[in-house]
Amino acid sequence: MRFEELPIPEQVLRAIAEAGFSECTPIQEQTLPITLTGTDIAGQAQTGTGKTAAFLISLFTCLLANKQPAGRPRALILAPTRELVVQIDADAKQLGAHCGFTVQAIYGGVDYMKQKNALLDGADIVVGTPGRLIDYLKQKIYSLKDIEVLVIDEADRMFDLGFIADLRFILRKLPTFEKRQNLMFSATLNPKVMELAYEFMNSPTKVSVTPEAMTAERVEQLLFHCSRKEKFSLLLGLLRREGMARTMIFINTKREAEHLHNLLNANSFPCKVISGDVEQRKRMKILDNFKDGSLPILIATDVASRGLHIDGVSHVINYDLPQDCEDYVHRIGRTARAGAEGKAISLADEDGAFFLEAIEEYIKTKIPTEWADDDLYVLDYVRTARPKRVQDIKRDKPGAGRGNDKSRRPVAAPHKKPAAVVAKPAVTAPSSEAEVKKKPRRRKRKPQPAGDQAAVTATEQA
Repeated sequence: MRFEELPIPEQVLRAIAEAGFSECTPIQEQTLPITLTGTDIAGQAQTGTGKTAAFLISLFTCLLANKQPAGRPRALILAPTRELVVQIDADAKQLGAHCGFTVQAIYGGVDYMKQKNALLDGADIVVGTPGRLIDYLKQKIYSLKDIEVLVIDEADRMFDLGFIADLRFILRKLPTFEKRQNLMFSATLNPKVMELAYEFMNSPTKVSVTPEAMTAERVEQLLFHCSRKEKFSLLLGLLRREGMARTMIFINTKREAEHLHNLLNANSFPCKVISGDVEQRKRMKILDNFKDGSLPILIATDVASRGLHIDGVSHVINYDLPQDCEDYVHRIGRTARAGAEGKAISLADEDGAFFLEAIEEYIKTKIPTEWADDDLYVLDYVRTARPKRVQDIKRDKPGAGRGNDKSRRPVAAPHKKPAAVVAKPAVTAPSSEAEVKKKPRRRKRKPQPAGDQAAVTATEQA
């Protein structure tokens, strides 16, 4: 189906053509005829199949049909991560270039006062994470009373990241569900998500596009079994053999990501790390360098497994297999996006092998296995020291030794002399058995009445 066949406003069609799109993806083909009529929807589709464009086209169509004065936000888009908010904001500005709407991204880590002033000046469409949206809402920086369209993207991730309480707080501040259009899109729609949909949406239509195939069809998956000590030498061999132009490497922990970053850079493979601890401005700069091709390899934890649309990612490598089987689908979904082709390579060591069965059961297929030849392992590589743990850094500080730990010593209060210590008398060992025996306790005499005492005295005198 072509976009011209749908009742989409001319302003939006022009922006779609400028973006280079002409035909609908499967999720767009099934949802747009429903949402363009104003019906609520809960859509499920594979990652990277055009869910963002599907709800943005419906949102712009609804706002253009209802002429309302500008000032307060008319549409609200909720997303679980900052990277996803930035991505949706960029797509909204592209598809709404000729609509005349103001789009404002609200997320933590950067530009607190700038975002606050933008809301005070007025924004038609607000895209944000729940945390900072609630912060500004409690300060009465903006109002949600005029919201006409609500979009919840990656709703299942809202539950995983613990945002459900914040999400419910925001939804209760909106107009009643029959006065707005509600759109929910996600890669998975579990019972918890559908319960939320039926509670805050107006009889939504559920649409699932090829749910039996959890991974994108154009992703070539491959699995290598290796020991933990051989993983990096095998990774180097794969990087040299595959000739990976733009590669994302996923890893489970920040410490291991830093160690892999040092190893790759020491062996002439430039790369950067994105994790939850990296400052937001630095994180965005790294992503920009990866998108424009100046950075060939990006190492990331699961903070980058969702919502990032980066064209031309040729390979995704699971250096560590994820503990959550759903994260495997989102990781390999960073490649083969929007009809392109890609390759996903996973390395299963002694620990990762335990997660393999659950992953294959979830994606409903077995990952093809290839056994690496000895020539594929690179043994003459440059070694680097492993980053220290937090407790190791504290222990290595001056004065933090076991016998010289000043932080653990009790310090006397200032301007006060320590109290004098009174020496206890020395206890000598008993010299004989007689001293060992306990001495009989003397019984106290009971006080006698005065009359009895006088009688006793008179008797003694006689």
